[in-house]
Amino acid sequence: MDISDTWQHKGLRKKLTEEVRRKGVASEKVLDAINKVPRHLFMDSGFVKFSYRDQAFPIGAAQTISQPFTVACQTELLEVQPHQKILEVGTGSGYQAAVLLELGARVYTIERQKELFLSVQSLLPKIGYNPRFFYGDGYQGLPTYAPFDRIIVTAGAAEIPESLINQLKIGGRMVVPVGSSNNQHMKVVIKNEDGSIETTNHGNFVFVPMIKGVSH
Repeated sequence: MDISDTWQHKGLRKKLTEEVRRKGVASEKVLDAINKVPRHLFMDSGFVKFSYRDQAFPIGAAQTISQPFTVACQTELLEVQPHQKILEVGTGSGYQAAVLLELGARVYTIERQKELFLSVQSLLPKIGYNPRFFYGDGYQGLPTYAPFDRIIVTAGAAEIPESLINQLKIGGRMVVPVGSSNNQHMKVVIKNEDGSIETTNHGNFVFVPMIKGVSH
């Protein structure tokens, strides 16, 4: 595949970053990551010319690459610090993982769709991004590698999965869209010293639904 990142791509990305800023994302670190990640390399060839529009697009296996504003919002809410261990539930195109890696995080990413898992495992290292990849059920998380400083869920959950709360470090933070299949509230979950959790709501979003099990 062609993995070139031209001046034209960089110019379009700068415009996209400014649009995301105008829509309310204030973190300079997050905006800088959006400005660095070559989103066109994560798109199906038929959609490449739309890469730097602030829209979601299909990527196969009935999934989408998220809207850049949504990725930036979730990332800002996550409050990532360098070297933190982050669990990403739903690798998808790999775009969100790349943004987290640009912020200096150690990313463990899990995907239930075999087709996406295989394609992203091949793509990301080619373009300089090296998360730890796992094929499995996101509802189960990765208990072997827990606890995590941060957990990000990139699909709409009917409720906050208990297993993921259990894998969050004390003082850790999880960002998860929760609700019905066509409308979710973005929730930030913080685990207190005594193990209790606090949740806050941060606007409405629409994600593909989070599904249990794996797809072969």
